[in-house]
Amino acid sequence: MSAEGTWDLSVATPIGKIKAVAEFRREDGVLVGTAHGTGEKIPLSEVVLDGDRLTWKQSITKPMRLNLAFAVTVDGDTLTGTSKAGRLPASKVTGERRAV
Repeated sequence: MSAEGTWDLSVATPIGKIKAVAEFRREDGVLVGTAHGTGEKIPLSEVVLDGDRLTWKQSITKPMRLNLAFAVTVDGDTLTGTSKAGRLPASKVTGERRAV
């Protein structure tokens, strides 16, 4: 199972759907990534692919300052899961890998 590539994400938040792009790649055998959306480019931390389960953390400042924890399941070129910000309810995440 590979998570590498560029993913178009949609996060269903209490304030509406937020579109973002996540990019995952291997550097020295380690999975790393960045996310961008709402004018920010953010490095991802603690990126882990365990079987088909992909998790990572990121901090955003727009539309508000939040620390997000993502947990998704990768199935081919789609992913589904959740994003959690502190004590707020989890938001549904869906994504599609862009064709190379």
